[in-house]
Amino acid sequence: MAFKIEIIFTLTVFLNVGLGCESNQVDQLTARQGLDELLKEESYSYANNLWTTPYYYNYQPRTPLPGFANTYEGRTPVNRQQPNYFIKDEDNLPESRLFLGNIATNLIGSSLFNNRFSPANQFRPFANLFNRIPAANSRNNFDSCTSPAGENGICAMSSVCSLFNGRPSGSCSMSRVCCVNVVNGCGKTVTLNNTYWQSPATASSPSNCALTIKLDAKLAEQSSKPICQIRLDMVSFTTAPPVAGTCMDTFQVGGAATMAPTICGVNTGQHMYLNVPSSGVTPSDVQLMFNFAGGAATRSWNIKIAMLPCGADYLAPPDCLQYFTSAAGRVSSFNWQDTAGAHQLNNQNYQICFRTELVSSQPATEACVSACTVTSGDAFSITTPTSTAAATTAATVAEKVKAVEKAQADLTAAEKVVTDAGATPTDAQKQDVVDKKTALDKAKADLATAQAAAATAASTAASLSGNGISTQVNGVATAVCQYDFLLIGGGRDATRTEADRYCGNALNPAAAGTATSVQVCTPIKPFKMTYRTDSTEAAVAAATNILPAPADTLNTGFCLEYQQK
Repeated sequence: MAFKIEIIFTLTVFLNVGLGCESNQVDQLTARQGLDELLKEESYSYANNLWTTPYYYNYQPRTPLPGFANTYEGRTPVNRQQPNYFIKDEDNLPESRLFLGNIATNLIGSSLFNNRFSPANQFRPFANLFNRIPAANSRNNFDSCTSPAGENGICAMSSVCSLFNGRPSGSCSMSRVCCVNVVNGCGKTVTLNNTYWQSPATASSPSNCALTIKLDAKLAEQSSKPICQIRLDMVSFTTAPPVAGTCMDTFQVGGAATMAPTICGVNTGQHMYLNVPSSGVTPSDVQLMFNFAGGAATRSWNIKIAMLPCGADYLAPPDCLQYFTSAAGRVSSFNWQDTAGAHQLNNQNYQICFRTELVSSQPATEACVSACTVTSGDAFSITTPTSTAAATTAATVAEKVKAVEKAQADLTAAEKVVTDAGATPTDAQKQDVVDKKTALDKAKADLATAQAAAATAASTAASLSGNGISTQVNGVATAVCQYDFLLIGGGRDATRTEADRYCGNALNPAAAGTATSVQVCTPIKPFKMTYRTDSTEAAVAAATNILPAPADTLNTGFCLEYQQK
């Protein structure tokens, strides 16, 4: 018996030292972030436990890094991949190496070995070791994993995966499989992290299709950590396009604290963060709802549902519908497409946030955006600007339309006189009809000329940028960037010209409208933008405390490349 104990002791010390050596390859910044969830749980003594600390570092309290406003900002290097939504399996942890069983677990967890080390000796390889033995610790069940095909799933025993109707794809530690969960169709309920909701084979119209996400810490699959946020990743998303900005088909969210906008059209690659009450305190149901209008259209989707635990450092700030966690990338409005004819959506009002990243080992000091390079779409088109020339020519068109209407009425009256004269109209009456036809032809020609001039003036104005300053159009103050706009607080160009609101058909803070987009940067932290559109693309009429605005024409929204510097 003594010989067996000695063997166990020797092997365990060897494994513990080996763990400390190999983990020196990981940088301390990454180690802190990767361990954040583990070190928060008070029921485990992780901070001083080498077996539960896969990186051999003296863990320091989570004080803010220099230059960051809070504890968690800036802790991901630029080239570090974003963490999964639950702690990933660490296949190199001791739990995948030791399979000693309950007897050895109780033996090592007792004071038999731990008392062999004096208080002065801080090296205690067996402290809380029983927490790391598979038979005694099941808290890693349902951790996030990634299949060989790149799909996200949960780690579970194969029998449990079958129970949840999942599909095994790849493996996790401790003989578990990476279980990919897919729900097809309507009226279903989801309780598992990393579940994919896919459209049925056919989606008839008019009809609706809904899914319920049930959040309750009493559920076995959610018992390890309460849920405070849901992230929706639209792997694919296509419904009928909007009509004049208004969604006929709609996708809506119910039951969440976040007021998500109604969306439609093509939204593949987009995402949403939804805040929910802690499932450990208040169980709740969140509904994802499609409503399809009549008419033929392509309707298909594949939405990944990730359940994010309370307190995780990768949660989005509470007021952010979208949250980007890399130093550079692309952001676009819902239904933006690099194709002609795509329209921005009405009734959008949400914030887009960017986590402060490390750039050249230092916290970024500014975030910059610039219009995307496109092939056939429009990278920036929010509200149709106007000008005095456009307003003047539009007024001329209105006058010419009235002239045509009068000329047509005069001709009709002259023709009636000739008709009433029967077989004996006078020469003067006949000549009057000819003159009225000539006048009508001239009025129509004048109208065509005015319409061409108005189109040119409107097109010239529409191609310009807007910056939120109302303009005088024929002596009337006219709204610019008041009803549809992108808000970038402290935004400025390379010449330090600054503006907060951006609209029109070019991204530019210049006071005078310009047709050229430029890079806009802001030093204000946290980095974020606000996108807002009103309920109509039609003209806004002047009224008490309401500035008039021209009708919008073929606005597409925005696509921006962002970069932190």
